[in-house]
Formats: sequence, C-alpha cells, structure tokens
Amino acid sequence: MNKFEQLLKLDRPIIIDGGLATQLESMGFKIDGALWSATLLESNPRAIIDAHRAYLDAGAEIIISASYQASRRGFVARGHSPEEADKLIASAVDLALTAREEYMADNPRAREPLVAASVGPYGATMHDGSEYTGKYQASVQELGEFHAQRLALLDRCGADLLAVETIPNFNEARLLCDLLEEVKSSAWISFACRNEKSLSDGSRLWAAAGLFADHSRVLAVGVNCTPPEFITPLIAELRSAAPDKAIVVYPNSGETYHSKDNSWSGTACNLDKEFNVTDWYEAGAKLIGGCCRTGPTDIAAILARVGSG
Repeated sequence: MNKFEQLLKLDRPIIIDGGLATQLESMGFKIDGALWSATLLESNPRAIIDAHRAYLDAGAEIIISASYQASRRGFVARGHSPEEADKLIASAVDLALTAREEYMADNPRAREPLVAASVGPYGATMHDGSEYTGKYQASVQELGEFHAQRLALLDRCGADLLAVETIPNFNEARLLCDLLEEVKSSAWISFACRNEKSLSDGSRLWAAAGLFADHSRVLAVGVNCTPPEFITPLIAELRSAAPDKAIVVYPNSGETYHSKDNSWSGTACNLDKEFNVTDWYEAGAKLIGGCCRTGPTDIAAILARVGSG
C-alpha cells in the first residue's frame, strides 16, 4: 500500500492546498506570462518552496507541484533546449519535496504530507483560456503526444501521486484514461465544470468520471477550478459515476478569469457561507482544498471547519 492509499484509508477528511499562483502573487511575484507560476522554476525557485511551505504551515496534507502550466513547448519558447525544459519541469516536484523536508525538520512529530505532481490540461499550456472552455485546436494525436511525454516525465520524479487536474474536455479525459494505465504512480483526476452537471466543454461529468470507475491507477475523481456553488451536486454526479473511488474537490473562489488580460471579475465567495466544506464532506468528498484565488488562510479555515488529525 503506497502513501496515497494509506492516507485515503484514514477515517477523516484530507486537507489539500490552495492556489499556488495565488500565494505567489500575494508574495509580490508577477506571474502572468505564458508559463504562469512555472516561470519561477527558472527565475526564483526559492519562492515556490516558500509558497508550498505557507500551505503546509496552514495545515495542508497534500501540496501540488508547480508543474501545472509547465511544458516542454513553453520552456523551449524561452530559449531552453528540450532537455533543459524537462529538467525544469521535473524541478517542480523537487521544490515541493524540499518544502516538505523543511516542514518536517521543523515539525518532526507531524504526519508527513504528500507531494502531488500537477498534470494540467493541454489548454493550460496554450495560455489562451482554453483550459476553461475545453475548446481545443489540437488533434487527438497532438493531445496524446503532449500528455504521454509529460506524464512519463512526472511519473518518475519522486512525487507521491499525480494530480491530473482541471481537465475540461471529454476527449482529453478519455485519452488520459488510457495513458494513466501505463504510469507507476497512483493518481487522482479532477475536472473543470461549468455548472452542476457538465464539464467546461459541455459533456457530462458523469460520463467523464465513469471512465475511471475501475481504473487501476486513479484512486480518486473530482472537480477543481469550479465555482463553489456547484460542488455539492457535482459530488453526487461523481459518486454515481465512480462509487468505489475517493472524491476530491478544490473549487476556486467563484470569480471569473479573463485570459485576454489576465484579470478576474466578480466577487470572491464568502468562505463561511459558500465554501460549504462540511456539507461537501458529508456528501462524500474525501479530499478538500481550494484552487484559484484561495490562499493559506482559506486552507487553515477549511481545516478548522472539517478537522483533521
């Protein structure tokens, strides 16, 4: 039984971190380029360690690496060779592991947190907002090559699990279902949804999650980067589609992102009124955290409300 399986056996909720980019921005870093937070993998890796540490200190039991938007294509466009690009992507996991080591040195009696290697969708690397719509201008072959290369890289980096996240497109989910059968690591897969039933591309969450109902490597299915008001009904969809899998939820703040100018609109939700983490846990969510526009304070508040130990 690996570390992720052991954690899922605990009879309590598991707390995961919040938005890594959100924390980095709060620390004063400008990360609105094509690589987003992954830019700091080359320019200021210490900042990423410190951002992870903020979430660990807030009570997160799983931290997610800065590889979400990192890609070979993105780093090559910045002048790196493919080999250098791969080393930078892999370094995202190393930095999360370093943050864990430093946390454990200061908290030797704490349960060791897990490190999840973030595997973002194809759209995240395009910097065109397609990760929020699922509307891709890519062939199945292109999608397959993109994910196969990056999954193989992150699978051997020493993370405790793969966090395949913010998947907005049914065809991408189906492709990932096959590719994840080939990895050695355990994984979760979480989808980006536009309402209480549908992925961002309009396909049913029930159908996408159902692909993984009997998957050998994917131990949890869920939703992330989705408005919090949709989470409870989405949990019901997930439980129906994959009843034997754990459920992971980490919604955004409820605001809307605009890729054209890297801005946000709308009002952030009131954590006490709209981040209904107790209801989510009672509805069946096992792993609970936050995504875009949520920070360490929010994770500490989630922990205070649903508890851990």
